Amino acid sequence: MSKHKQAGLSMSGFLLWCVIFAIGALLGFKLGPPYMEDQTIKKHLRTVAKEASSGNRKEVESAYSSRQQIDRIEVVQPKDIIITKDATGVTLSASYTTRIPLVYNISACMDFNPSSK
Repeated sequence: MSKHKQAGLSMSGFLLWCVIFAIGALLGFKLGPPYMEDQTIKKHLRTVAKEASSGNRKEVESAYSSRQQIDRIEVVQPKDIIITKDATGVTLSASYTTRIPLVYNISACMDFNPSSK
């Protein structure tokens, strides 16, 4: 007769994995939306740069403002957009910082630099 050793997960191991999963889920739910918002801002800057080939400030601000209101973007206002003209066309960029409270006095500070390139 062979003795089989019982294999499996102990209660302490299960609780440890639950804590690790909870921390990962907390980080994902807290840090995911700012990254998705950054991707939305990049998409809008690319679209506005294609439409506003002249690089006129009022034209760029107006085009971005309408998109900003639809998606409720608060971190980058039309006046915050930096317009750069070169031989290849118009490049729009912005720079902003987002601070996300995680737990108690711990916060995540994220710097974003979206651009139309």
